[in-house]
Amino acid sequence: MLGLGSQVKAHIEKRFSMPWSRPAARMREFVSAIRAIWRAWETGEKLEFRGELYTHTLMTPAFSPGPNPFGNPPIFVAGVGPKMIEVAGEVGDGLYIHPLNTPSFVTDVVLPSVERGFAIAGRKRSDFQISCQTIVMVGESDEQIQTARNKAKGQLSFYGSTPAYLVVLDHMGKGHLHPELNRLSKQGKWFEMMGLISDDMLDAIGVSGTPAQVGAQVVARNRGFADRTMLTMYNETGDAEAVADLLRAIRAAERS
Repeated sequence: MLGLGSQVKAHIEKRFSMPWSRPAARMREFVSAIRAIWRAWETGEKLEFRGELYTHTLMTPAFSPGPNPFGNPPIFVAGVGPKMIEVAGEVGDGLYIHPLNTPSFVTDVVLPSVERGFAIAGRKRSDFQISCQTIVMVGESDEQIQTARNKAKGQLSFYGSTPAYLVVLDHMGKGHLHPELNRLSKQGKWFEMMGLISDDMLDAIGVSGTPAQVGAQVVARNRGFADRTMLTMYNETGDAEAVADLLRAIRAAERS
């Protein structure tokens, strides 16, 4: 699989020193450009992609690997806001849902947005896969589970400080947290930010418990809308076998 994400404005401009503009439009055209390049490799035809934002017209034999013996990988587009999710439905083979999500956000925002993309391109849901990134907090004891939850709260507070992710906070009725989280992030007060994330908010987004408990919760949470689940893990057991236990629990829940 090839996963593509636009990143957010601050990182593009301040971390990578590149211009920022029209992320959804750029992603739509970028996916088309990649497919044009792959087609030139596959068929040997002249590369002639001329878009509004990207132009690719040079592919010398030295830089063409030729046909992919395994076939071209499916392209998954990562999205948070409705416009990018719509683009995923229009031109992607799949969608990566950001870890900052709730089942109700998926139902109310993600699925209708991806369906609009299907309608634009004349596609069907059966032609597409949805992969839901899900925060899981694993431990064998109450103390370990609480440590994992605290670490996840730190991650959520970082997400909540980012303007591009405000759409999820607003849907949860937590949009009022963003200005303070954003202010604290600029001051480097990461620990104070974590304190603004309540247990109720954490539990609306992620799942926590022992490996067996988390496995069942993940399946119950994502079964109705996801074809795949990607685990964003906070594993405090200190034991790699806990991951195997979690996967066994997920498979058992899928069969039930």
